[in-house]
Amino acid sequence: MRGYKLRNKYIPMSETAYYILLSLIKPRHGYGIKQHVQELTAGRLDIGAGTMYSTLSRMEKDRLIIPVKEENRRKIYQISDTGKELLEAEVSRLKRLYEHGIDQLKGGIYNG
Repeated sequence: MRGYKLRNKYIPMSETAYYILLSLIKPRHGYGIKQHVQELTAGRLDIGAGTMYSTLSRMEKDRLIIPVKEENRRKIYQISDTGKELLEAEVSRLKRLYEHGIDQLKGGIYNG
């Protein structure tokens, strides 16, 4: 039941949540996540400190991420198995959206 509630809470996923989970495939601290997201999005998405830490806190509480260590007073997180399952579900959902869009733009079978 918890998985169903989490799925409903996070999917569809905000762009911020998506990129934070994607960044945490490898262990990172908040500032490292921010830098990685900026790199992935070519600077288009810049996650502010307030948004970053409130999202990390919520995801840690929901067990989507886990703290793995602390260095120089920075908490380092990594995606959990639950977080990975939700991220995979979101990637699958986005893939279907993309495929439907391409199909429709090309006058595909669903064009009606």
